[in-house]
Amino acid sequence: MFIFISGDISYNGYKLEEFVPQRTAAYISQNDLHIPEMTVRETLDFSSRCQGTGSRAGITDHLHTRNKNRIIMMEVNKREKEGGITPDPDIDTFMKAISIDGQKTTLQTNYILKILGLDICADTMFGDAMRRGISGGQKKRLTTGEMIVGPTKALYMDEISNGLDSSTTYQIITCLQQLAHITDASILISLLQPSPEAFDLFDDIMLMAEGMIVYHGPRSSVLEYFEGLGFKCPERKGVADFLQEVVSRKDQGTYWCRTEEAYDYVSVQTLSMIFKESYLGKQIDDDISKPFTRLQNHENAISFHVYSLSNWELFKACMAREILLMKRNSFLYIFKTVQVLITTSRSYTILFSYHLSVHMQSCFSITCVQHTIIAVITMTVFLRTRLKPDIIDANYYLGSLFYALVVLLSDGFPESAMTVSRLPIFYKQRDMYFYPAWAYAIPASILKIPLSLLEATIWTCLTYYVIGYSPEPGRFFRQLLLLFAAHFTSLSLFRFLASVFQTVVASTTAGSISILFLLTFGGFILPHPSMPTWIKWGFWFCPLSYGEIGLAVNEFLSPRWNKVTSTNTTIGLQTLKSRGLDFEGYYYWICLGALYGFALLFNIGFILALSYFKAPGTRAIISKEKISQIHGSEGSKHQTHNNESTKNSDINILETNEGKMVLPFEPLTVTFQDLQYYVEPSVEMREHGFTGKRLQLLHDITGAFRPGVLTALMGVSGAGKTTLLDVLAGRKTSGVVEGEIRIGGYPKVQDTFARISGYCEQTDIHSPQITVEESVIFSAWLRLHPDIDSKTKYKFVKEILETVELYAIKDSLVGIPGVSGLSTEQRKRLTIAVEVVANPSIIFMDEPTTGLDARSAAIVMRAVKNIVDTGRTIVCTIHQPSIDIFEAFDEVEQRCLNILGLLDTNIFILFDIRDLIYCPSMFLQLILLKNGGHMIYCGPMGHNSCRVIEYFESISGVPKIRENYNPATWMLEVTSASVEAKVGVDFGQIYSTSTLYE
Repeated sequence: MFIFISGDISYNGYKLEEFVPQRTAAYISQNDLHIPEMTVRETLDFSSRCQGTGSRAGITDHLHTRNKNRIIMMEVNKREKEGGITPDPDIDTFMKAISIDGQKTTLQTNYILKILGLDICADTMFGDAMRRGISGGQKKRLTTGEMIVGPTKALYMDEISNGLDSSTTYQIITCLQQLAHITDASILISLLQPSPEAFDLFDDIMLMAEGMIVYHGPRSSVLEYFEGLGFKCPERKGVADFLQEVVSRKDQGTYWCRTEEAYDYVSVQTLSMIFKESYLGKQIDDDISKPFTRLQNHENAISFHVYSLSNWELFKACMAREILLMKRNSFLYIFKTVQVLITTSRSYTILFSYHLSVHMQSCFSITCVQHTIIAVITMTVFLRTRLKPDIIDANYYLGSLFYALVVLLSDGFPESAMTVSRLPIFYKQRDMYFYPAWAYAIPASILKIPLSLLEATIWTCLTYYVIGYSPEPGRFFRQLLLLFAAHFTSLSLFRFLASVFQTVVASTTAGSISILFLLTFGGFILPHPSMPTWIKWGFWFCPLSYGEIGLAVNEFLSPRWNKVTSTNTTIGLQTLKSRGLDFEGYYYWICLGALYGFALLFNIGFILALSYFKAPGTRAIISKEKISQIHGSEGSKHQTHNNESTKNSDINILETNEGKMVLPFEPLTVTFQDLQYYVEPSVEMREHGFTGKRLQLLHDITGAFRPGVLTALMGVSGAGKTTLLDVLAGRKTSGVVEGEIRIGGYPKVQDTFARISGYCEQTDIHSPQITVEESVIFSAWLRLHPDIDSKTKYKFVKEILETVELYAIKDSLVGIPGVSGLSTEQRKRLTIAVEVVANPSIIFMDEPTTGLDARSAAIVMRAVKNIVDTGRTIVCTIHQPSIDIFEAFDEVEQRCLNILGLLDTNIFILFDIRDLIYCPSMFLQLILLKNGGHMIYCGPMGHNSCRVIEYFESISGVPKIRENYNPATWMLEVTSASVEAKVGVDFGQIYSTSTLYE
């Protein structure tokens, strides 16, 4: 696959080949790739250390970490004196306090932590699927902070708001706006579902569709520009949502404002041509055509060096990180041999070793325990009291030596999975020029030397004299040295294979084949003389054969084996000849050198593979239909139009059975009262002053979810939305849950609750090689009751596909995300369908709109509302709802009430600013809680949220809501703890004396 790029790109007049763009600009990916065992502060510190600090011309790049803060403060004081600036006393005191020598963190790290709101979780590990860590929103902010902590002045941010609430997104973009205005930085951000208030912070807008620029100019002029084309943004419609829909074939007509003229679809290509001919397009062409002068102050923002630090500083930074990770993963190094040796099935060993090596952590002494266990078993099998130095027992001695090699060889297998788990983070940081491949590979190899030496020492000490090898001390240490070399070579081999094959499946397969090769050509199972001539070369290319030769020569050429047999040869020599290992004594040193040579070769290959191999799966593709469309084929245009219709899948579903499902279910109500959730605080939190026995994540949560009502669970990032969802769904396997949860009025029993509930995770994981319909059928056949006949199941599957609007693409392959198959919103709807087809009464959805633009989010939520119409209880967490989604639920809720006959029943939603929940005005009644569980509002929402807006605006000091402002965001802001302290009121006390409370 070849990728062709044409055109010119320049930075301040410099072309890409004249400087290092990866160091000059920072790309912030939408994927949160970080080392799970490192804390937030450690991640930012390492990034800051690798990127360097300060201006490239004003501060030396090669700074020692412990002197950075002091040198930064000296530079700040110097520039303040030159400019006659008097700093704020509080800020000056803070900066001087954290710039004292000996501080473990740098000035810019503390600043970024505070700006991004990560100071509350600074000492919490990033975490992964098996290790509790920070929340999804905090992970997204950490990804942003990892790059902006550096000195780059050009930032490219890809969907940084995914997983963040609108308030946090607003704060981050405000910070970036100030960064751009104060430091003259250039920042380009792509956003999905931006809130109106966040959208208003941008200076320029670049609107793209189908790979073409439709608009590029000031934000303040975008509505006027499109109104000149005949498209007008309605009132209470977010401008960002309008811009995304005005280029859509399906939605464009709704914004046509020239009633005297008939509407005709304006294609994206036409819009692009109109823009190029407009005054904005011509102005951009004029700006680009002007030559750019390369002044000295411009060069300060350009990097001409590949790395910010010297080679020695890069090596020390990577070495310090590897030492830290080795301490965090010490439990693995203690236990990883047991999983290889105690299990008897090779396939189970591979699977178990992968999961253990990826997820286990802490405590170095377990490797010793593992080897102790196996060594004890071995020395009891080959006990010296049962073995004699004769021709018969010589084979047992030789077998025990080979077994020692196999044990140490197998011990290196988990290194493959460990390396693979680290590769995505390495590739990201390598491509960002944090450090070269050798700076990562050499510390990773060096730190395995003590581990190999320890394991070889334990094995040799426990088995050597108990089994009864030659008692000379010299031979004892020579065996230890050879076993150390064999173990280190094994680690290097599997680390090299992981770097070449890059994925768990491929590296595990290659590792298994390599073990088969080593055992076959090792010289014990198949002796060298017995090998066919055409494969004898394998004996000399096998590291295990050198270990076998060295151990055998070291043992059987000792004096205790010099007894002459009837064949006029010594027992030792006869044993060696029978196995084809009859070499001179100096061959021991040759074998030792060969093993070190293999280890060196594998490590060099490891460095080369890391240096030149690209990350797997990073390729660009384009469909044949798209190519045909570009070339102007009429037939392909028709086909492409069909594909586009299929992709959007905005079909009119059958409504004959609306509200009625083929399979009956029992509507159930979920109630919870005084819900508390506690977890054990991490070691890092205790080290930084946390004194409590338990960390409380949920505080006094009380509420209810009713059938036929769509409940949205919202709150600031890290507030605990997913935590509450997991607690209610029974998915928390650690921590302590207190409080009462009832299902249909009865106490919740998890074993039975799992049969009547479904859970849609954030990640859309499906088999890529099967179709949409097959995915749903597979779930239905596994989860529906076996007494249901196949015809009914098929009919139910069809109805579910129609409900979530996937029936038109039921025969499409799921494909691989980002490469082929379904779009993101189609995958999200498929995830929902897979759960709904189990016919649950209660469905939990974790952020079903995250990662989607406003239009795609509306399609997904329409599918969710269709499911609500069937009478099910649905709870979902949502980030950054648009005004349309926020306020479109009043009608839906009224429909649900009519269906259920609950017109006289108040529907409520919890709204907790920090510890948990808020939900949009989709409900007839709102319960609003502030931090600590104090109620500050309980009453009707009103049309367009007018009642709750009137209530809070009537409180003295509360800022008024701006025109077209999102009510959800406004409620978060005006009821926050900072606004409450600024206004000097207690919202809880005001509510308790209001007419609403009475």
